[in-house]
Amino acid sequence: MNRWNIPNWLELEVIERDRCCVYCGGKFSDKNGSRRNRASWEHIINDVSIITRENIVLCCIGCNSSKGAKSLVNWLDSNYCITRGITRESMAAVVQSVLAAKI
Repeated sequence: MNRWNIPNWLELEVIERDRCCVYCGGKFSDKNGSRRNRASWEHIINDVSIITRENIVLCCIGCNSSKGAKSLVNWLDSNYCITRGITRESMAAVVQSVLAAKI
């Protein structure tokens, strides 16, 4: 289990699934690259008790920082998403599934 209480099996599954940021689609940088583009753990629905393959994803630090505690729907209306062309349709399937279920 990592420091975010994500079990090892789920961590490995998500790492295998999310090869790039689930929000902006950007490629993750390694530890020598830009910090903003490094992978970070994210709860799509901002509830730390929801530790499921449908809610735990990897996104870049830039998107994670921008989203913060905002709901996904509210964040999509932010200048960050608008200027980067992040839309419901451009996000990874796992995120689109959450949007479809919540709206």
